[in-house]
Amino acid sequence: MTEQKRKNRMLVEGALFVAMAYVLSFIEINVAWQYGGSIDFVMIPLIIYAIRWGTAPGLMAGLVFGTVKFFLSGGVAVNWQSMLLDYSLAYMFVGFAGVLKNRVSLAWLAAVVGCFARFIIHFLSGVTIYAEYMPPIFMGWEMTSPTV
Repeated sequence: MTEQKRKNRMLVEGALFVAMAYVLSFIEINVAWQYGGSIDFVMIPLIIYAIRWGTAPGLMAGLVFGTVKFFLSGGVAVNWQSMLLDYSLAYMFVGFAGVLKNRVSLAWLAAVVGCFARFIIHFLSGVTIYAEYMPPIFMGWEMTSPTV
C-alpha cells in the first residue's frame, strides 16, 4: 500500500470511528443514583482507532469527536475553558490508548490508559473550574478541598 493510500485510509477510518462514537453517545444506560450519571460506549471506537493507528491520530480523532459532540449535541459548559477541558481535551486524551499501537493482546491496557488519561482531564477541570461551585457539605462529608 502506498503512503498516500495509507494516509487516506487512516483519515477515512478516523471519520468512520468518530461517527460511530457520535452515534454511540446517544445510547446511554442511566444509573439510578441520587446524583445522576450514565454509562455509554463512546470511548470504544476511539480506543480501537487509537490502537490501530497510534497516538497522534488517536488524539486527533478524540479532539474532533469532543468538539463535534459539544457543538452538535447541545453540550453544557460554564465557560470556554470548561468546554475545552470537558469535551475537546477530555476525549482527545482517550487517544493516549495509542501508545500501545498494534498490540491487540494489550487492548485492555490501552483502554485503561485512555480512560485514565480522560479522567485526569476531568479531574483537572473539577479542581480548577468547578471548584467555585463546591458545596460546604456533600454526601455528608465536609468539603475543605476541591481535590477531595
